[in-house]
Amino acid sequence: MTHPASLDTKTLLGECDVRFTRRSGPGGQNRNKVETAAILTHRPTGTIAEANERRSQSENRDQALFRLRLKLALEIRTARSVESVPSPLWRSRSKGGRLTLSPHHEDFPGMLAEAMDVLELEGGDVRAAAERLDVSTTQLTRFLKDEPRAIIRVNEDRRSRGLHPLH
Repeated sequence: MTHPASLDTKTLLGECDVRFTRRSGPGGQNRNKVETAAILTHRPTGTIAEANERRSQSENRDQALFRLRLKLALEIRTARSVESVPSPLWRSRSKGGRLTLSPHHEDFPGMLAEAMDVLELEGGDVRAAAERLDVSTTQLTRFLKDEPRAIIRVNEDRRSRGLHPLH
């Protein structure tokens, strides 16, 4: 099963209700008179993301979509088979056990979802998850730290399992 954060843009938008509205604040008349703020609601999960800092509807929609992907990566777990890990996407971004990916890149949410799913599969064991993903424990930990909410969730999960938090 494909994680919703990894879906292509057309498919993911097809699963969303998209609304545009006005927001107040800096930006002049355009911001106050034109419906440029984008609000996306992922129907299957009820997850909502919003963006309103740009003056363009399409730029705000794209930013809201990225935020939605991140929220889905953090909140939704999908069952992964041992044989399907690492995914082709993960392999393409991992060279020699090193991850080469900016947290602002469009592939980041899908890879974060995979890392979180594999951690769940391995019972919160970062070493086992890193081995399964063919990266070092340090690389996986650094990758998780690129999204502060991810490392917080991982540490909460590890504490609930009686494991030490990651540093």
